[in-house]
Amino acid sequence: MKKPFINLFVLLFIMVVNTDGFAQKLITKTGTIKFQASMPNYEEVAAENKSVSAVLEQSTGDFAALVLIKGFRFKVALMEEHFNENYMESEKFSKATLKGKIDDFDISKITNTAKNFTLKGDLTIHGQTKPVNVIIKISKAANGVNAVGSFEVKPEDFDIEIPSLVRKKIADKIKINYNFLLTK
Repeated sequence: MKKPFINLFVLLFIMVVNTDGFAQKLITKTGTIKFQASMPNYEEVAAENKSVSAVLEQSTGDFAALVLIKGFRFKVALMEEHFNENYMESEKFSKATLKGKIDDFDISKITNTAKNFTLKGDLTIHGQTKPVNVIIKISKAANGVNAVGSFEVKPEDFDIEIPSLVRKKIADKIKINYNFLLTK
């Protein structure tokens, strides 16, 4: 008779501890990443992914984001196909990640006015990991925070080969914009 009661008590204790632990994390599964690689006088090279996952640990400033490469949508279907098959090899390298820590992050000092922070971490694209320093603008939002910003990457830094035939149609630096509404 006592054993089921003890098991129930342990289960309830674990649930309370885990619930409290989760309250420290802000998450999203509907973040947005857009990239722009267009060159003047050529067809637009741009795509958007609206199902990016991200998590922010409020107490430490630890941050991680994950994007599935096949989730990027282009205006032109053939461009999307070439992006996945020829450039990103998304069957082999299915995701990109950004993991790091936001310097001097203090959730209690976040207001409705966006404040710049530096995220230092590792960006992994196409199986290659590089250290990055990214400016991230954070502001208060309902039940969490808004995190937005942009940064640039070079395809060659991540072993992404651009054939010489189309090289002049694709920017040397790819501009990446992100927008995450992270909530409890």
